[in-house]
Amino acid sequence: MRRASRILYTLAGAAAAIGLSLMLTGPLLAAPFLLGSLGASAVILFVFTDSPAAQPRALFGGHLGAALIGIVCQQLWGDALWVYALAEAGSVAWMLTSRTVHPPAGATTLLMVHLHAGFGALLQPVLIGTASLAVVAFIWTRLHPGLRHYPVRWSMPSPPDWHWGAWHDAP
Repeated sequence: MRRASRILYTLAGAAAAIGLSLMLTGPLLAAPFLLGSLGASAVILFVFTDSPAAQPRALFGGHLGAALIGIVCQQLWGDALWVYALAEAGSVAWMLTSRTVHPPAGATTLLMVHLHAGFGALLQPVLIGTASLAVVAFIWTRLHPGLRHYPVRWSMPSPPDWHWGAWHDAP
């Protein structure tokens, strides 16, 4: 596939995915987190399709786990600055220990605290928004010849092994 054609097709796929997310989750003012965390997820799914962070385990596990942690922290302690920091640290801990690291989910946890989200946000907009991205990526990558199909591996852990960020002795 020619480079320009692939770029245009990828751009259209990312736009279609975000467009569907917005349609399914309601007006932008009701789901403002879509601008940040799901927009970044669309980039990962359509540009870094092979990445462990793009696979469904990381996509869903990262966003849903991070959203839950943000909601619980905010409900227990409010929205003081230390609560944002605690929620973010908790989300990173969740993603690392469950091996569901999806970097955009780091924004999801902060937005759940900021929006004072309730548990209903796990379904609407988090699950519905995330699922719509995955469905469009699944279909879109099969429509154009020569693209790697999404997902590459449904349950691929992210990071793929426990040696992420390993300390190395200086030479």
